[in-house]
Amino acid sequence: MPSTFACAARPLYPLPSKVSHGNRLPLQTSRPYNIAHRGSNGEIPEETSAAYMRAIEEGADFIETDILSSKDGVLICFHDVTLDDTTDIADHKEFANRKRTYDVQGVNTTGFFTVDFTLKELKLLRVKQRFSFRDQQYNGKFPIITFEEFISIALDAPRIVGIYPEIKNPIFINQHVKWPGGKLFEDKFVGILKKYGYKGSYLSEPWLKQPLFIQSFAPASLVYISNLTDSPKIFLIDDITIPTQDTNQIAIRVESYELLYPWGLMHKDADKHRRGCSRLDPFSYWEITSDAYLDYIKEYVVGIGPWKDTIVPVLDNYLQTPTDLVARAHSHDLQVHPYTFRNENQYLHFDFHQDPYKEYDYWINKIGVDGLFTDFTGSLHNFQEWTSPLSKDDGDDDSASKLLHKIELLISSYKN
Repeated sequence: MPSTFACAARPLYPLPSKVSHGNRLPLQTSRPYNIAHRGSNGEIPEETSAAYMRAIEEGADFIETDILSSKDGVLICFHDVTLDDTTDIADHKEFANRKRTYDVQGVNTTGFFTVDFTLKELKLLRVKQRFSFRDQQYNGKFPIITFEEFISIALDAPRIVGIYPEIKNPIFINQHVKWPGGKLFEDKFVGILKKYGYKGSYLSEPWLKQPLFIQSFAPASLVYISNLTDSPKIFLIDDITIPTQDTNQIAIRVESYELLYPWGLMHKDADKHRRGCSRLDPFSYWEITSDAYLDYIKEYVVGIGPWKDTIVPVLDNYLQTPTDLVARAHSHDLQVHPYTFRNENQYLHFDFHQDPYKEYDYWINKIGVDGLFTDFTGSLHNFQEWTSPLSKDDGDDDSASKLLHKIELLISSYKN
């Protein structure tokens, strides 16, 4: 069995191992970041130890995860608030009576929710591949992992690998999970990061030793944790038809004031561009990508993470004229890390002719993004290595043709 899977037996609450890796290779900062979206989940079920270790082997700069909570307040790595689609929960008859219906961002959602299971119960489940057209051989082999186990995987890597956790559905989690002392989901999240030594602003010495981006679709969450940590943050942006994860559904008392999502911590000038709009409405895509909002949010974040089809619109599966979002973000000193890049034909627009390397080339060299969330870490790493000037032998007239040959061989493996 490959070494990738050696982490399956990690203890429940691990600490990074004491094994010294000597002088680990530093994080590369000279080209767009290769962000392993839920690990190398194009190959192995998402957010599992095996998916993250495979991504590290394949050259990821950062491993990305979604953070939710168990019923007993332990932070876990899991994308959906329900367990139905990516675990074997349906096979566990002992949990048949746990199905519930909750309001999630204004939508009545029915299923088995992580917040109704203790960590001990969640550890009985096994993760499965989300997409039926991907490799199913690893279904049922790997458990849900905790945030601390995820951190340990990064800190145990033989080179410096960053982490990229998302504060997922904070309104929902704060409604259903209570921590001692009135702490919030966000407080618990930052506390774990500090426990493992994550600190420092972008590109500072502490950050380069333990790189971290904190991400969320909820701007109020990012504003709130800005008072708790100076670690860099990324504001995620969804489809143009989907509002942010901030709503007016909950008021959480914090010390002597109320944190009202989304407006409780906004400074007095933040809503000037929203004249005529209800202060209780969720943000729209057009509001959160306006120059006024980018200028506001840059006080709290170092970049944005938009869905790629909002940067370059698509019609009938063909790319349209790119928007100016990347240029405007850069003008506000914000990085742009779009999501999600996938190698399968159904995700590649016709312009790329079933070639994921052409898509990488387009986004890196024409659109000019600063990082890419990909399900296929290895392919992005290979593209960047093979197209790097440092990888070419200037004394060899055949170096360019050799490069093209390498890429063609790899492309052919995806077509077969």
